[in-house]
Amino acid sequence: MEIIFIRHGQGEHTLQPPASLNTVDPSLTEYGICQARQLSIRYRLTKDDLIIASPTRRTIQTALYWKDHTECPVLLHVAVGPRMFPLLPVSQAFPCDTSLSKLQLQNEFPNLRIYESAYTSWDAGINAIDEALFSQVAHQFIEWCLGWNKERIYIVSHDGTITSYRTFLGEASLTRKDFLGETGSYCIQITCDSKINRNRL
Repeated sequence: MEIIFIRHGQGEHTLQPPASLNTVDPSLTEYGICQARQLSIRYRLTKDDLIIASPTRRTIQTALYWKDHTECPVLLHVAVGPRMFPLLPVSQAFPCDTSLSKLQLQNEFPNLRIYESAYTSWDAGINAIDEALFSQVAHQFIEWCLGWNKERIYIVSHDGTITSYRTFLGEASLTRKDFLGETGSYCIQITCDSKINRNRL
């Protein structure tokens, strides 16, 4: 199975950092919307594919603009929500990295199914949980992905989250310099014998 991580398109919170990182619930910019639509050229989705998105507006928008006019399903999962990398105290988390509440998601995106984790609450998410707990969340999430029996799953998430999963899956010495650019992608192939092959795209 291929798991392809996609970083979301340009968000409003990235325009004038560090002040803009305090933006609550940032959307994609017009340029970010263009980036999301261009994903359909790089990755032509079918009904047999699956997109799993972080429960933030910018990731959901990226997924929906990308899959427009296709039958590819989009699911939301707390296990790919925002995560700081490297990990910092929760007091240092930015408002832009707050996931939408389940009620807000149900009201604004009623056609998208929401999935939780047995290891962290929706409100806590994965942004500042310790590495041991994140490992449990990540392990359960990868097993959950395998359970879909898909050849390919796309995960629309955040730079810190993607880098955290890359570390969990065995890459060493990653830093912020390894963050993907806007709508950048990273492919991990997981075989039935648990061998993992990685490729930055």
